[in-house]
Amino acid sequence: MRLTVFWQRMVEHFGEAYADSFARDHVMSELGGRTVHQALDAGWEAKDVWRAVCSAMDLPAERR
Repeated sequence: MRLTVFWQRMVEHFGEAYADSFARDHVMSELGGRTVHQALDAGWEAKDVWRAVCSAMDLPAERR
């Protein structure tokens, strides 16, 4: 998954204003105690980060 697709999905789910805030502030156990930004900066694949977001936020299957 490209980062552009990842961020499009984040905006589609959280909205333009909240997507970056969530990615910056929400620490997830699914990401090893990291935020989205920290995980991406640490080299995690965008698809794996998206799967973690889906799991943490219990997104419906059609959005995954």
